[in-house]
Amino acid sequence: MPEPFRNLLIIDDESSMRHMLRLVLENHSYRISEATNGAAALEMIRRERFDAILSDIRMPDMDGLTFLSQPEVQVLGSTIIMMSAYGGVDTALECMKRGAYDYISKPFKPDEVLLTLRKAEERQQLQQENLRLKTALGKRESPFSIDQIVHKSEQMQRILQTVKTVAKADSPVLICGETGTGKELIARGVHSESGRRGPFLAINCSAISPGLLESELFGHTKGSFTGADREKQGLFSVASSGTLFLDEIAELPLELQPKLLRVLQEGEIRKVGSTRSEKINTRMVAAAGTNLLKAVEEKRFRADLFYRLAVVEIDLPPLRQRAEDIPLLAEHIIAQLAEREGQTAPLLSTGASRQLSEYPWPGNVRELQNFLEKAMLFNREPILELPPLPRVDRRRQEDDRRDFSLKKATRDLEERFIRRALSHTDGNRTQAAKLLEISLRALMYKIKEYKLD
Repeated sequence: MPEPFRNLLIIDDESSMRHMLRLVLENHSYRISEATNGAAALEMIRRERFDAILSDIRMPDMDGLTFLSQPEVQVLGSTIIMMSAYGGVDTALECMKRGAYDYISKPFKPDEVLLTLRKAEERQQLQQENLRLKTALGKRESPFSIDQIVHKSEQMQRILQTVKTVAKADSPVLICGETGTGKELIARGVHSESGRRGPFLAINCSAISPGLLESELFGHTKGSFTGADREKQGLFSVASSGTLFLDEIAELPLELQPKLLRVLQEGEIRKVGSTRSEKINTRMVAAAGTNLLKAVEEKRFRADLFYRLAVVEIDLPPLRQRAEDIPLLAEHIIAQLAEREGQTAPLLSTGASRQLSEYPWPGNVRELQNFLEKAMLFNREPILELPPLPRVDRRRQEDDRRDFSLKKATRDLEERFIRRALSHTDGNRTQAAKLLEISLRALMYKIKEYKLD
Protein backbone atom coordinates (compact mmCIF):
# COMPACT_ATOMS: atom_id res chain seq x y z
CA MET A 1 0.00 0.00 0.00
CA PRO A 2 1.25 3.52 -0.74
CA GLU A 3 2.25 5.70 2.17
CA PRO A 4 -0.61 8.20 2.71
CA PHE A 5 -0.24 11.96 2.57
CA ARG A 6 0.18 13.48 6.03
CA ASN A 7 0.19 17.26 5.70
CA LEU A 8 -2.80 18.83 3.92
CA LEU A 9 -3.72 22.46 3.22
CA ILE A 10 -7.36 23.48 2.72
CA ILE A 11 -7.98 26.76 0.88
CA ASP A 12 -11.58 28.00 1.00
CA ASP A 13 -13.24 31.28 1.97
CA GLU A 14 -16.21 29.41 3.52
CA SER A 15 -15.48 28.51 7.12
CA SER A 16 -18.19 25.80 7.11
CA MET A 17 -16.49 23.99 4.23
CA ARG A 18 -13.08 24.18 5.91
CA HIS A 19 -14.61 22.90 9.16
CA MET A 20 -16.34 19.96 7.46
CA LEU A 21 -13.19 18.93 5.59
CA ARG A 22 -11.08 19.25 8.75
CA LEU A 23 -13.43 16.93 10.69
CA VAL A 24 -13.48 14.32 7.94
CA LEU A 25 -9.76 14.34 7.18
CA GLU A 26 -8.48 14.55 10.74
CA ASN A 27 -10.60 11.48 11.46
CA HIS A 28 -8.39 9.69 8.89
CA SER A 29 -5.09 10.83 10.47
CA TYR A 30 -4.39 13.79 8.15
CA ARG A 31 -2.76 16.92 9.62
CA ILE A 32 -4.76 19.95 8.45
CA SER A 33 -3.86 23.61 7.87
CA GLU A 34 -6.30 26.25 6.58
CA ALA A 35 -6.18 29.38 4.39
CA THR A 36 -9.04 31.65 3.36
CA ASN A 37 -7.71 32.53 -0.11
CA GLY A 38 -4.83 31.99 -2.53
CA ALA A 39 -2.76 34.91 -1.19
CA ALA A 40 -2.81 33.52 2.35
CA ALA A 41 -2.00 30.05 1.01
CA LEU A 42 1.07 31.38 -0.83
CA GLU A 43 2.47 32.71 2.46
CA MET A 44 1.92 29.29 4.07
CA ILE A 45 3.58 27.22 1.31
CA ARG A 46 6.66 29.44 1.54
CA ARG A 47 7.05 28.36 5.18
CA GLU A 48 5.83 24.75 5.12
CA ARG A 49 5.66 21.76 2.77
CA PHE A 50 2.25 20.20 2.08
CA ASP A 51 1.70 16.76 0.57
CA ALA A 52 -1.63 17.81 -0.93
CA ILE A 53 -3.73 20.97 -1.30
CA LEU A 54 -7.53 21.16 -1.54
CA SER A 55 -8.47 24.54 -3.05
CA ASP A 56 -11.72 26.27 -3.87
CA ILE A 57 -11.83 28.21 -7.16
CA ARG A 58 -13.99 31.25 -6.39
CA MET A 59 -12.37 33.22 -3.55
CA PRO A 60 -11.65 36.91 -2.80
CA ASP A 61 -8.17 38.50 -3.18
CA MET A 62 -6.75 35.54 -5.11
CA ASP A 63 -8.93 32.85 -6.67
CA GLY A 64 -7.97 29.21 -7.17
CA LEU A 65 -6.95 29.44 -10.83
CA THR A 66 -4.69 32.43 -10.14
CA PHE A 67 -3.18 30.52 -7.22
CA LEU A 68 -2.51 27.54 -9.49
CA SER A 69 -0.60 29.75 -11.95
CA GLN A 70 1.82 31.19 -9.39
CA PRO A 71 5.51 30.21 -9.96
CA GLU A 72 5.85 28.97 -6.37
CA VAL A 73 2.91 26.60 -6.91
CA GLN A 74 4.14 25.40 -10.31
CA VAL A 75 7.37 24.02 -8.81
CA LEU A 76 5.77 22.88 -5.56
CA GLY A 77 5.41 19.18 -6.34
CA SER A 78 2.30 18.89 -4.15
CA THR A 79 -0.87 17.19 -5.38
CA ILE A 80 -3.51 19.89 -5.91
CA ILE A 81 -7.24 19.10 -5.99
CA MET A 82 -9.61 21.88 -7.02
CA MET A 83 -13.18 22.27 -5.70
CA SER A 84 -16.05 24.41 -6.98
CA ALA A 85 -19.82 24.63 -7.12
CA TYR A 86 -19.54 26.53 -10.42
CA GLY A 87 -18.33 25.57 -13.87
CA GLY A 88 -18.22 22.21 -15.59
CA VAL A 89 -15.99 20.33 -17.97
CA ASP A 90 -14.28 23.49 -19.29
CA THR A 91 -13.40 24.59 -15.77
CA ALA A 92 -12.05 21.15 -14.91
CA LEU A 93 -9.91 21.09 -18.07
CA GLU A 94 -8.52 24.54 -17.31
CA CYS A 95 -7.57 23.36 -13.81
CA MET A 96 -5.77 20.31 -15.20
CA LYS A 97 -4.02 22.47 -17.80
CA ARG A 98 -2.63 24.65 -15.01
CA GLY A 99 -1.28 21.67 -13.07
CA ALA A 100 -4.12 20.42 -10.84
CA TYR A 101 -4.37 16.67 -10.27
CA ASP A 102 -8.17 16.50 -10.06
CA TYR A 103 -11.40 18.50 -9.83
CA ILE A 104 -14.35 17.87 -7.49
CA SER A 105 -17.76 19.51 -7.97
CA LYS A 106 -19.51 20.87 -4.91
CA PRO A 107 -21.55 19.64 -3.12
CA PHE A 108 -19.69 16.38 -2.63
CA LYS A 109 -19.72 13.50 -0.19
CA PRO A 110 -16.78 13.11 2.22
CA ASP A 111 -15.98 9.73 0.63
CA GLU A 112 -15.34 11.49 -2.70
CA VAL A 113 -12.55 13.55 -1.18
CA LEU A 114 -11.04 10.54 0.58
CA LEU A 115 -11.18 8.44 -2.61
CA THR A 116 -9.52 11.21 -4.64
CA LEU A 117 -6.73 11.52 -2.07
CA ARG A 118 -6.18 7.74 -2.06
CA LYS A 119 -5.95 7.71 -5.87
CA ALA A 120 -3.45 10.59 -5.78
CA GLU A 121 -1.35 8.76 -3.18
CA GLU A 122 -1.25 5.64 -5.37
CA ARG A 123 -0.34 7.69 -8.44
CA GLN A 124 2.52 9.40 -6.62
CA GLN A 125 3.92 6.08 -5.42
CA LEU A 126 3.72 4.65 -8.96
CA GLN A 127 5.47 7.72 -10.42
CA GLN A 128 8.29 7.48 -7.90
CA GLU A 129 8.69 3.74 -8.45
CA ASN A 130 8.55 4.18 -12.23
CA LEU A 131 11.27 6.85 -12.20
CA ARG A 132 13.43 4.73 -9.89
CA LEU A 133 13.08 1.67 -12.14
CA LYS A 134 13.72 3.69 -15.31
CA THR A 135 16.92 5.11 -13.86
CA ALA A 136 18.04 1.70 -12.61
CA LEU A 137 17.22 0.01 -15.91
CA GLY A 138 18.94 2.77 -17.86
CA LYS A 139 22.15 2.10 -15.93
CA ARG A 140 22.14 -1.65 -16.46
CA GLU A 141 19.90 -2.25 -19.46
CA SER A 142 20.55 -5.33 -21.58
CA PRO A 143 22.54 -4.75 -24.79
CA PHE A 144 20.38 -3.49 -27.63
CA SER A 145 21.30 -3.72 -31.30
CA ILE A 146 19.65 -1.80 -34.09
CA ASP A 147 19.73 -5.04 -36.09
CA GLN A 148 17.07 -6.37 -33.70
CA ILE A 149 14.49 -3.96 -35.18
CA VAL A 150 12.11 -6.13 -37.20
CA HIS A 151 11.66 -4.92 -40.76
CA LYS A 152 11.60 -5.94 -44.41
CA SER A 153 10.72 -2.75 -46.28
CA GLU A 154 13.29 -0.68 -48.14
CA GLN A 155 12.05 2.42 -46.26
CA MET A 156 13.09 0.98 -42.91
CA GLN A 157 16.36 -0.31 -44.33
CA ARG A 158 17.23 3.23 -45.44
CA ILE A 159 16.23 4.67 -42.05
CA LEU A 160 18.34 2.18 -40.10
CA GLN A 161 21.30 2.88 -42.38
CA THR A 162 20.86 6.60 -41.64
CA VAL A 163 20.83 5.83 -37.90
CA LYS A 164 24.11 3.92 -38.18
CA THR A 165 25.65 6.79 -40.13
CA VAL A 166 24.67 9.62 -37.77
CA ALA A 167 24.96 7.77 -34.46
CA LYS A 168 28.72 8.25 -34.12
CA ALA A 169 28.43 12.05 -34.18
CA ASP A 170 27.22 14.06 -31.19
CA SER A 171 24.71 16.10 -33.18
CA PRO A 172 21.12 16.15 -31.86
CA VAL A 173 18.60 13.96 -33.69
CA LEU A 174 14.92 14.73 -34.24
CA ILE A 175 12.65 11.72 -34.91
CA CYS A 176 9.24 12.51 -36.40
CA GLY A 177 6.35 10.17 -36.93
CA GLU A 178 2.84 9.23 -35.92
CA THR A 179 2.04 7.74 -32.52
CA GLY A 180 3.09 4.12 -32.25
CA THR A 181 5.59 4.07 -35.11
CA GLY A 182 8.52 3.19 -32.82
CA LYS A 183 10.26 6.53 -32.27
CA GLU A 184 11.76 5.43 -28.94
CA LEU A 185 13.08 2.24 -30.56
CA ILE A 186 14.91 4.34 -33.17
CA ALA A 187 16.24 6.57 -30.39
CA ARG A 188 17.60 3.47 -28.64
CA GLY A 189 19.18 2.51 -31.94
CA VAL A 190 20.97 5.87 -32.11
CA HIS A 191 22.27 5.32 -28.58
CA SER A 192 23.39 1.72 -29.14
CA GLU A 193 25.25 2.63 -32.35
CA SER A 194 26.87 5.71 -30.80
CA GLY A 195 29.23 3.71 -28.59
CA ARG A 196 28.37 5.88 -25.59
CA ARG A 197 28.92 4.07 -22.30
CA GLY A 198 26.39 6.04 -20.25
CA PRO A 199 22.71 5.10 -19.84
CA PHE A 200 19.81 5.67 -22.21
CA LEU A 201 17.06 7.57 -20.36
CA ALA A 202 13.66 8.59 -21.73
CA ILE A 203 11.16 11.18 -20.55
CA ASN A 204 7.79 12.18 -22.00
CA CYS A 205 7.51 15.98 -21.97
CA SER A 206 3.69 15.84 -22.02
CA ALA A 207 3.40 13.49 -19.01
CA ILE A 208 4.89 15.81 -16.38
CA SER A 209 3.53 19.16 -15.28
CA PRO A 210 5.54 22.22 -16.46
CA GLY A 211 6.48 23.09 -12.89
CA LEU A 212 8.09 19.70 -12.27
CA LEU A 213 9.59 19.20 -15.72
CA GLU A 214 12.39 21.76 -15.23
CA SER A 215 13.47 20.06 -12.01
CA GLU A 216 13.31 16.61 -13.65
CA LEU A 217 15.47 17.71 -16.57
CA PHE A 218 17.99 20.02 -14.90
CA GLY A 219 17.79 19.14 -11.20
CA HIS A 220 17.49 21.56 -8.28
CA THR A 221 19.47 22.78 -5.29
CA LYS A 222 18.49 22.25 -1.68
CA GLY A 223 16.05 24.94 -0.54
CA SER A 224 15.42 26.25 -4.07
CA PHE A 225 11.67 25.91 -3.49
CA THR A 226 9.28 24.63 -0.85
CA GLY A 227 9.79 20.91 -0.43
CA ALA A 228 13.30 20.87 -1.93
CA ASP A 229 14.82 19.37 1.21
CA ARG A 230 17.86 17.99 -0.62
CA GLU A 231 19.81 18.56 -3.83
CA LYS A 232 18.60 16.58 -6.84
CA GLN A 233 20.40 15.56 -10.02
CA GLY A 234 18.41 16.15 -13.23
CA LEU A 235 18.13 13.61 -16.03
CA PHE A 236 20.71 15.50 -18.12
CA SER A 237 23.24 14.80 -15.37
CA VAL A 238 22.08 11.23 -14.68
CA ALA A 239 22.44 10.42 -18.41
CA SER A 240 26.02 11.73 -18.50
CA SER A 241 28.09 10.03 -21.24
CA GLY A 242 24.84 8.54 -22.48
CA THR A 243 21.67 9.64 -24.27
CA LEU A 244 18.58 11.49 -23.07
CA PHE A 245 15.47 10.93 -25.18
CA LEU A 246 12.86 13.72 -24.99
CA ASP A 247 9.57 12.33 -26.32
CA GLU A 248 6.69 14.64 -27.33
CA ILE A 249 9.10 17.58 -27.57
CA ALA A 250 6.32 19.73 -29.08
CA GLU A 251 4.75 19.82 -25.59
CA LEU A 252 7.82 21.38 -23.98
CA PRO A 253 6.65 24.60 -22.25
CA LEU A 254 7.78 27.81 -23.93
CA GLU A 255 9.54 29.02 -20.78
CA LEU A 256 11.81 25.94 -20.79
CA GLN A 257 12.72 26.12 -24.48
CA PRO A 258 15.52 28.74 -24.08
CA LYS A 259 17.10 26.54 -21.38
CA LEU A 260 17.04 23.54 -23.69
CA LEU A 261 18.56 25.65 -26.46
CA ARG A 262 21.40 26.59 -24.09
CA VAL A 263 22.07 22.90 -23.47
CA LEU A 264 22.38 22.31 -27.22
CA GLN A 265 24.52 25.37 -27.91
CA GLU A 266 26.74 25.51 -24.83
CA GLY A 267 26.64 21.93 -23.55
CA GLU A 268 25.79 23.08 -20.04
CA ILE A 269 22.86 23.14 -17.60
CA ARG A 270 21.85 25.19 -14.60
CA LYS A 271 19.89 23.60 -11.75
CA VAL A 272 16.76 25.27 -10.40
CA GLY A 273 17.89 27.66 -7.69
CA SER A 274 21.55 27.63 -8.72
CA THR A 275 23.63 30.51 -10.06
CA ARG A 276 26.33 28.19 -11.42
CA SER A 277 26.31 26.36 -14.76
CA GLU A 278 27.59 22.79 -15.13
CA LYS A 279 29.12 21.21 -18.22
CA ILE A 280 27.49 17.96 -19.37
CA ASN A 281 28.31 15.26 -21.90
CA THR A 282 24.85 13.98 -22.82
CA ARG A 283 23.57 13.21 -26.33
CA MET A 284 20.06 14.55 -26.95
CA VAL A 285 17.51 12.78 -29.13
CA ALA A 286 14.02 14.26 -29.44
CA ALA A 287 10.78 12.99 -30.94
CA ALA A 288 7.63 14.69 -32.16
CA GLY A 289 4.38 13.09 -33.18
CA THR A 290 3.09 16.32 -34.68
CA ASN A 291 4.45 18.70 -37.28
CA LEU A 292 6.93 20.84 -35.36
CA LEU A 293 7.09 23.40 -38.17
CA LYS A 294 3.39 24.04 -37.63
CA ALA A 295 4.07 24.58 -33.93
CA VAL A 296 6.80 27.05 -34.92
CA GLU A 297 4.37 28.93 -37.19
CA GLU A 298 1.83 29.07 -34.36
CA LYS A 299 4.51 30.48 -31.99
CA ARG A 300 4.22 27.44 -29.70
CA PHE A 301 7.76 26.32 -30.44
CA ARG A 302 10.87 28.44 -30.93
CA ALA A 303 12.24 28.45 -34.47
CA ASP A 304 15.88 28.58 -33.30
CA LEU A 305 15.32 25.54 -31.07
CA PHE A 306 13.64 23.63 -33.90
CA TYR A 307 16.54 24.19 -36.31
CA ARG A 308 19.07 23.28 -33.61
CA LEU A 309 17.21 20.07 -32.81
CA ALA A 310 16.72 19.09 -36.45
CA VAL A 311 20.40 18.90 -37.40
CA VAL A 312 19.52 15.31 -38.29
CA GLU A 313 15.82 14.62 -38.93
CA ILE A 314 14.49 11.08 -39.27
CA ASP A 315 10.92 10.64 -40.55
CA LEU A 316 9.36 7.32 -39.57
CA PRO A 317 6.68 6.16 -42.04
CA PRO A 318 3.35 4.92 -40.66
CA LEU A 319 2.71 1.19 -40.79
CA ARG A 320 0.18 1.55 -43.63
CA GLN A 321 2.98 2.81 -45.88
CA ARG A 322 5.17 -0.24 -45.25
CA ALA A 323 2.64 -3.05 -45.35
CA GLU A 324 5.31 -5.61 -46.25
CA ASP A 325 6.66 -5.25 -42.69
CA ILE A 326 3.34 -6.20 -41.08
CA PRO A 327 3.44 -10.04 -41.37
CA LEU A 328 7.02 -10.14 -40.07
CA LEU A 329 6.17 -7.78 -37.21
CA ALA A 330 3.05 -9.80 -36.37
CA GLU A 331 5.03 -13.06 -36.16
CA HIS A 332 7.64 -11.38 -33.95
CA ILE A 333 4.97 -9.95 -31.61
CA ILE A 334 3.14 -13.29 -31.40
CA ALA A 335 6.40 -15.08 -30.51
CA GLN A 336 7.13 -12.51 -27.75
CA LEU A 337 3.60 -12.78 -26.31
CA ALA A 338 3.72 -16.58 -26.35
CA GLU A 339 7.11 -16.63 -24.61
CA ARG A 340 5.81 -14.25 -21.94
CA GLU A 341 2.86 -16.53 -21.21
CA GLY A 342 4.86 -19.75 -21.48
CA GLN A 343 2.89 -20.93 -24.52
CA THR A 344 3.77 -22.31 -27.93
CA ALA A 345 3.47 -19.53 -30.50
CA PRO A 346 0.48 -20.10 -32.84
CA LEU A 347 0.92 -19.70 -36.57
CA LEU A 348 -0.58 -17.00 -38.78
CA SER A 349 -2.48 -18.30 -41.78
CA THR A 350 -1.89 -16.73 -45.20
CA GLY A 351 -5.36 -15.22 -45.03
CA ALA A 352 -4.69 -13.73 -41.60
CA SER A 353 -1.41 -12.21 -42.82
CA ARG A 354 -3.25 -10.62 -45.76
CA GLN A 355 -5.97 -9.36 -43.41
CA LEU A 356 -3.39 -7.67 -41.20
CA SER A 357 -1.50 -6.23 -44.19
CA GLU A 358 -4.62 -4.64 -45.69
CA TYR A 359 -5.71 -2.85 -42.52
CA PRO A 360 -4.35 0.76 -42.28
CA TRP A 361 -3.41 0.57 -38.56
CA PRO A 362 -4.04 4.19 -37.48
CA GLY A 363 -2.31 3.37 -34.17
CA ASN A 364 0.63 1.79 -36.03
CA VAL A 365 2.83 -0.84 -34.34
CA ARG A 366 1.33 -0.15 -30.91
CA GLU A 367 -2.18 -0.86 -32.20
CA LEU A 368 -0.96 -4.01 -33.97
CA GLN A 369 0.59 -5.26 -30.74
CA ASN A 370 -2.57 -4.57 -28.71
CA PHE A 371 -4.75 -6.27 -31.34
CA LEU A 372 -2.58 -9.40 -31.41
CA GLU A 373 -2.45 -9.55 -27.61
CA LYS A 374 -6.26 -9.51 -27.55
CA ALA A 375 -6.35 -12.26 -30.20
CA MET A 376 -3.90 -14.39 -28.18
CA LEU A 377 -6.01 -14.11 -25.02
CA PHE A 378 -8.87 -16.03 -26.61
CA ASN A 379 -6.86 -18.43 -28.76
CA ARG A 380 -5.73 -21.93 -27.75
CA GLU A 381 -5.39 -23.34 -31.26
CA PRO A 382 -2.18 -23.90 -33.26
CA ILE A 383 -3.49 -21.47 -35.92
CA LEU A 384 -4.28 -17.95 -34.62
CA GLU A 385 -7.86 -16.87 -35.20
CA LEU A 386 -8.15 -13.09 -35.57
CA PRO A 387 -11.07 -11.13 -34.12
CA PRO A 388 -12.78 -8.60 -36.44
CA LEU A 389 -10.67 -5.55 -37.17
CA PRO A 390 -12.23 -2.17 -36.26
CA ARG A 391 -13.59 0.04 -39.00
CA VAL A 392 -11.64 3.20 -39.78
CA ASP A 393 -11.99 6.16 -42.12
CA ARG A 394 -9.37 5.15 -44.69
CA ARG A 395 -9.49 8.50 -46.44
CA ARG A 396 -8.20 10.23 -43.34
CA GLN A 397 -5.47 7.64 -42.90
CA GLU A 398 -4.36 8.14 -46.49
CA ASP A 399 -3.84 11.87 -46.00
CA ASP A 400 -0.07 12.09 -45.54
CA ARG A 401 0.78 15.79 -45.57
CA ARG A 402 4.51 15.16 -45.58
CA ASP A 403 4.56 13.33 -48.94
CA PHE A 404 3.21 14.96 -52.11
CA SER A 405 4.65 12.46 -54.61
CA LEU A 406 1.93 11.57 -57.12
CA LYS A 407 4.06 8.69 -58.40
CA LYS A 408 4.32 7.17 -54.92
CA ALA A 409 0.62 7.70 -54.21
CA THR A 410 -0.25 5.89 -57.48
CA ARG A 411 1.99 2.95 -56.52
CA ASP A 412 0.45 2.77 -53.03
CA LEU A 413 -3.07 2.80 -54.49
CA GLU A 414 -2.20 0.12 -57.06
CA GLU A 415 -0.61 -2.13 -54.44
CA ARG A 416 -3.61 -1.77 -52.10
CA PHE A 417 -6.11 -2.66 -54.85
CA ILE A 418 -4.08 -5.74 -55.78
CA ARG A 419 -4.02 -6.84 -52.13
CA ARG A 420 -7.78 -6.35 -51.87
CA ALA A 421 -8.43 -8.34 -55.06
CA LEU A 422 -6.23 -11.23 -53.91
CA SER A 423 -7.91 -11.25 -50.52
CA HIS A 424 -11.39 -11.18 -52.10
CA THR A 425 -10.55 -14.18 -54.32
CA ASP A 426 -8.67 -16.10 -51.57
CA GLY A 427 -5.44 -15.81 -53.55
CA ASN A 428 -6.86 -16.90 -56.92
CA ARG A 429 -4.73 -14.80 -59.28
CA THR A 430 -6.80 -15.46 -62.40
CA GLN A 431 -9.96 -14.23 -60.71
CA ALA A 432 -8.08 -11.30 -59.15
CA ALA A 433 -6.77 -10.24 -62.59
CA LYS A 434 -10.37 -10.21 -63.89
CA LEU A 435 -11.53 -8.06 -60.98
CA LEU A 436 -8.66 -5.63 -61.60
CA GLU A 437 -9.35 -5.66 -65.36
CA ILE A 438 -5.72 -6.43 -66.21
CA SER A 439 -4.05 -9.47 -67.78
CA LEU A 440 -2.83 -12.34 -65.63
CA ARG A 441 0.69 -11.66 -66.91
CA ALA A 442 0.48 -8.01 -65.78
CA LEU A 443 -0.81 -9.11 -62.38
CA MET A 444 2.04 -11.61 -61.95
CA TYR A 445 4.52 -8.84 -62.79
CA LYS A 446 2.92 -6.51 -60.19
CA ILE A 447 2.89 -9.25 -57.54
CA LYS A 448 6.61 -9.69 -58.05
CA GLU A 449 7.24 -5.92 -58.12
CA TYR A 450 5.40 -5.34 -54.84
CA LYS A 451 6.72 -8.56 -53.25
CA LEU A 452 3.21 -9.91 -52.62
CA ASP A 453 4.14 -13.59 -52.98
